[in-house]
Amino acid sequence: MPFDLTTLRLVEKPVTREEGLRILERDQYRCQYCGLDGGASFENALAMSVDFVVPRARKGKKDERNLVACCRSCNMIKGRRVYRSFDEAKTYVLAQREKLRKAWETRKTAPAAAASPSAKAQKPSPAETSKAAAASVISSSPLSIRNR
Repeated sequence: MPFDLTTLRLVEKPVTREEGLRILERDQYRCQYCGLDGGASFENALAMSVDFVVPRARKGKKDERNLVACCRSCNMIKGRRVYRSFDEAKTYVLAQREKLRKAWETRKTAPAAAASPSAKAQKPSPAETSKAAAASVISSSPLSIRNR
């Protein structure tokens, strides 16, 4: 059994490829938390993984009842927390996804609303700023041939 350095406990071995494929097929390549269809596109299929409902680090067993198909996003959101039931875990993951979506939408729309034509004229673009910074680093470098 592998040793988990964060909890200083022995944990179950990870799921083998064959076991993972069996779980994905059982759940029809659909994330059991958010419902993402892994069979809809190649990109969705790449995002699919198998999740331990009770994490291995918390003595979760490598049993088919403890394994579900899920997308990597939901797997990361769920983390190593332990829930009383799968439904509680699903509720938590969906609530966190909604919070992340709202924060992302706020950040995405805020810069567009804050930017005005006059502000754009005064402030250099990020590309111009990075070019200027790179030029100053290059010209001040002792290895630069521009100073010679």
